[in-house]
Amino acid sequence: MTFGHPYLLLLLLLLPLAAWLKGRRGRPAAFIYSSVQLLRGMQGLTKSRAGRLLLMLRWLALALLLLALAQPRLTQFDTTRVTASGIDMVVAFDLSGSMAAEDFELRGQRVNRVEMARAVLEKFIARRPNDRIGLVAFGTQAFLASPITLDHDFLLRNLERLDLNTIEGSQTAIGAALTTALNQLRDLKSKSKIIILMTDGQNNAGKIPPLTAAEAARALGVKVYTIGVGTQGQAPMPTTDFFGRRVYQMVPVDIDEATLRQIAELTDGTYYRADNAAKFAAIYAEIDKLEKTEADVKKFARHTELFPWFIVAGLVALGAELALGQTVLRRLP
Repeated sequence: MTFGHPYLLLLLLLLPLAAWLKGRRGRPAAFIYSSVQLLRGMQGLTKSRAGRLLLMLRWLALALLLLALAQPRLTQFDTTRVTASGIDMVVAFDLSGSMAAEDFELRGQRVNRVEMARAVLEKFIARRPNDRIGLVAFGTQAFLASPITLDHDFLLRNLERLDLNTIEGSQTAIGAALTTALNQLRDLKSKSKIIILMTDGQNNAGKIPPLTAAEAARALGVKVYTIGVGTQGQAPMPTTDFFGRRVYQMVPVDIDEATLRQIAELTDGTYYRADNAAKFAAIYAEIDKLEKTEADVKKFARHTELFPWFIVAGLVALGAELALGQTVLRRLP
């Protein structure tokens, strides 16, 4: 439940103060006696609670009417029209088998390339709340993990569920990843559209050559920023020995930097090399400075107003106080 005028709820704080002041002042005497000796026979009488009940009904009525004044309501959606300032982008996320190599360190612990790339990408998304961002995951094949959206909570949930077991096969289809990303951007009418391609290998799967996909990106006016992930040469790959212990084996790594650089040059993008956590963060910081455009976005909401119910309840409490005070709980003047 939300309130249309929440600041009016502060008036509720005045009720306890008013009740305290009224209690200190007390009620005026109904009868005046010339001597207390006349009341000796009334010493055994107990104090009636009728007045307290009537007073409680009055304070309850005032509290309910103040709540109604604050306009309580049930909000199912958030209603507003906003202007989203940003670029349209798709991030192509490599989930091939070689991304399991643990050659990065995050918060003092060794992590694999997928975990490192996800951590940096999450911070990048948080810094650009007004950008429309999509997500493509690829390995031997490429698929759309999240369509282009301003709902970054939805985007981050889809990013979180990606791991090395999401896609079968251990090869890398860079051309297919670029094509899948382009299909999300091709029909959008925006000033600036980009693809961020993160990979640690070379194209060895799929039917579309990476440079052919890059030519298509250039024709569509899409910039491609490529990131070579991980160390070059050899990288520690986790495995299990005969006794079930986790051990590391150095395996050869070959990032096709020449092709990644050509893809970036063809599309007026930039190639980056991320072989440690600091460089990875710096790369996204630089991309964060890209030009921005504007697009109108509508969000719809529905409010169910509750203040009539509070008004009715307040009037019922007030009516009960008046009715009881004039009938069964009637007091002497």
